[in-house]
Amino acid sequence: MPSTLRKMKKYKRILLKLSGEALLGKKSFGIDYSVLDEICDSIAGVHELGVEIVIVIGAGNIWRGASSEASGIDRVPSDYIGMLGTVMNSLALQANLEKKHGIVTRVCSAIDIPSVAEPYVSRRAIRHLEKNRIVICAAGTGNPYFTTDSAAALRSLELNCDVLMKATNVDGVYSADPQKDPKAKRYDEVTYTQVLEQDLKVMDATAIAQCRDNNMPLIIFELLTKGAMRKAVLGEKVGTTVRK
Repeated sequence: MPSTLRKMKKYKRILLKLSGEALLGKKSFGIDYSVLDEICDSIAGVHELGVEIVIVIGAGNIWRGASSEASGIDRVPSDYIGMLGTVMNSLALQANLEKKHGIVTRVCSAIDIPSVAEPYVSRRAIRHLEKNRIVICAAGTGNPYFTTDSAAALRSLELNCDVLMKATNVDGVYSADPQKDPKAKRYDEVTYTQVLEQDLKVMDATAIAQCRDNNMPLIIFELLTKGAMRKAVLGEKVGTTVRK
């Protein structure tokens, strides 16, 4: 990788938030391996720039809280099932990044599963990042009633990230769902207060409030747009930026 690009990067350490649904591709459940390859190719391209990367992924391709309503499972055990789903997705990301790209990756879990992941300890995770390893934070916050969006906001602050980047299936923040409302307005930049007051569907309110109160910048961009993540890291205008 040319040293000029390494010097041009805007962010030294990022947190990438991925939804579990991103791994679905054209499938109705589980992981579309071609999509997994595409996501990991993008992550590897950013890693080549010398950027330290933390990843938090959801479990919507395996389990959603809404599933508990149909099954009759209470909220707390349902949330723990979701946490285990994030561990599965994290291990899939790790396997791809290590086998196909040769990038040393650590899965750090907020719930104790020593056979498959090391426990999440912020100082240990920071040390991994300093050694140029990708860190995947699994199992959310380790507590029910908190989403992986909240976990992403929390980990971005704990691990001293420069920016939180949320990869979605749309190219930014809109005033309404662009797939349902053709007149929906796309924002290039918006404030956290606007997001909360207008109930813009960016992240859950807890995560937005965490970012606002701690001045953590947030970039929303389309995951599968080729080169979008790389452009954002280099400081090019991509998606929507959310600031104070």
